[in-house]
Amino acid sequence: MSSDFFAPEIETASRERIRAIQLEKLKNQVAWAYDRVPWYKARFQERGLKPADIQSLADIARLPFTDKQVLRDTYPYGLCAIPLDDVLRLHSSSGTTGKPIVIGFNQHDLDIWSDCVARMVAMVGVTRADRVQMAFGYGMFTGGFGLHYGCEKLGCMMVPAGSGNTERHLMMIEDYKTTVLISTPSYALHMCEVGEACGFDWQASSLRVGLFGGEPCTPGLKREIESRMHIVCTDNYGLTELSGPGVGGECLHSREHNHIAEDQFLWEIIDPRTGEPLPEGSEGELVLSTLDRQAFPMLRYRTHDLTAITTEPCACGRTHARMTKVRARTDDMLIVRGTNIFPTQVEDVLSVIQGVTPHYRIVIDNETGLDRMTVMVELKPEAISDSFEEMDRFRHHVVDRLRQTLLVTPVVKLIEPNGIERSFGKSKHVEDRRSKL
Repeated sequence: MSSDFFAPEIETASRERIRAIQLEKLKNQVAWAYDRVPWYKARFQERGLKPADIQSLADIARLPFTDKQVLRDTYPYGLCAIPLDDVLRLHSSSGTTGKPIVIGFNQHDLDIWSDCVARMVAMVGVTRADRVQMAFGYGMFTGGFGLHYGCEKLGCMMVPAGSGNTERHLMMIEDYKTTVLISTPSYALHMCEVGEACGFDWQASSLRVGLFGGEPCTPGLKREIESRMHIVCTDNYGLTELSGPGVGGECLHSREHNHIAEDQFLWEIIDPRTGEPLPEGSEGELVLSTLDRQAFPMLRYRTHDLTAITTEPCACGRTHARMTKVRARTDDMLIVRGTNIFPTQVEDVLSVIQGVTPHYRIVIDNETGLDRMTVMVELKPEAISDSFEEMDRFRHHVVDRLRQTLLVTPVVKLIEPNGIERSFGKSKHVEDRRSKL
């Protein structure tokens, strides 16, 4: 059993106790939303439901789903359940595809959020003795503030460096003896590259843990960061609509899973096509409900993330359910010539090909009248050859490996080292130009 617990009394509670806590909180959360949010009350009445009808956890399936469109339709305060004077902070998504997703917090909600994040980072061995350097921005994005206050709740020293200025980050690690880095995994890899180019000795540095988020961290990318930075690379699960980081996190005994904070979030797995519930262990779409949110309660939120969940005991001693790391989203799926493709499939293929970096871009167009998928693959310096024939053979090798997995033959373009633009925030891997033609 691990000793790295922030709240052992709840993290190791029996399954019976967890479910009892969830049912009590669910009843209260449903009544709270019904009484204070007109949108929820109207949806309940359309179904002939009242809060008193929810008498078991299974009854949650009787409630309506919420999704991003609901949040956009009610933007910005339509789902707020408290007076705006009591809202202490707003966070939102980027809004790059329309109106942003806005969520508000009162002090009660902020305290719970910090507790969940403190619990999450303690799972991977972070303690009050650590010095945590923040490479997320402190804007509307939930990651920066969420992890900042969660780590402070644990008692860590925070270095609020913010995003960008990689050389300054390296100097701070060296001067302040930083032990924990918070960033996106793609920015951590960029830090590796910059540090190696300027002679930074990662093996001798004080860093020991990376808390990465904001974008998926593939197994191949995690291995590369760990081998180059000489740290333990961890990631977590969260989304703006449910408060950001803190919904789930990995422990050091179950690296391919995230423990869900079940006393704060009720999970369901549904068939993404029918919306019907699926049994434990089945892969499907994750649906989450807040259980103790006062400002913006969220019931049956469709995450569009595909995962599977187990409640089998974990070697770390935690009893909360574990979800497999999200490797695909229902709304990230690309349809190319009638074939369903997920960007993570490309990542998985590239991660096992020697000579390429984890940086890539996918461009979809139909300039010729047919869908065409182009994958730009960045090479490592050691993969560069003066022989055209040798490089062409390598390109065909990449094409063959991608075709075997995707069942579509992509166009592959080999890009010189550092030729694909780095990002301080979430990396954008896909550009679909078909809608522009």
